[in-house]
Amino acid sequence: MLKLIVSFAALIALVAAAPAADDANANILTQENILEPDGKYAWKYSTSNGIQAEESGQGGVAVQGSASWVGDDGVPIVLTYTADENGYHPQGVHLPTPPPIPEYILRALRYIEARNAQNV
Repeated sequence: MLKLIVSFAALIALVAAAPAADDANANILTQENILEPDGKYAWKYSTSNGIQAEESGQGGVAVQGSASWVGDDGVPIVLTYTADENGYHPQGVHLPTPPPIPEYILRALRYIEARNAQNV
């Protein structure tokens, strides 16, 4: 009887962890597109499998936007971004970050900076 209960609980957990909707069969729930004569635009959409995205900006000048979805591990992912004359700048806790600069490199940089200051 205990095996049956554990098996049933495992089956429920498996079903609960499965994606809410099949990505291949996802439907667009909402969609908006705005295009102004001066090049300003905005768009957004949402789908039945939980994807949402939006963007607005001035064509060829600057944009800002965001997208969100649920990862394969069930964790929600949110990406925000801007793009302008300074480049593309994504932000999100899921994005990798560089490792910290080792102390010996920091010391070497300080040494080089001090030497350059002495030579000026």
